[in-house]
Amino acid sequence: MRLIKGRSFYKEPWYNSYRCMMSRCYRPKDASYKYYGGRGITVCDEWHNILNFEMWVKENPYFKGATLDRIDSNGNYSPDNCRWVTMSEQDKNRRNSVLIEWNGEIHNITEWSKITGLNRSTLNNRYWRGDRGNRLFEGVRYKCHA
Repeated sequence: MRLIKGRSFYKEPWYNSYRCMMSRCYRPKDASYKYYGGRGITVCDEWHNILNFEMWVKENPYFKGATLDRIDSNGNYSPDNCRWVTMSEQDKNRRNSVLIEWNGEIHNITEWSKITGLNRSTLNNRYWRGDRGNRLFEGVRYKCHA
């Protein structure tokens, strides 16, 4: 682990987001590189220094379960294009997010999981094997929510 000014950052709750951001933008062997660095997404020069990223985190506090989101998904990682969001919010912004209409409502799989109580992976597996409509939500007693 590289120390900067006598500090190690690996115990910081936001460190994994930082490490993964750098890896997917600059490490061709990273499984996600083709979706980031491979299509020209970079990290601003300022954030190549982790101390500057840490300052941004202090101004934009990390919260438990937060993920680093780019406001413009085609833009680079930079202070003016990033924010902390929940995984549910992140799912809405993905290029491959699946929107499902059922009972007159449209939600992504994560949201339907919360609404129905069905496990997210169960819904995802059913969807990708071709189940739609009531078959997708089998076993759910749907209740309207406000």
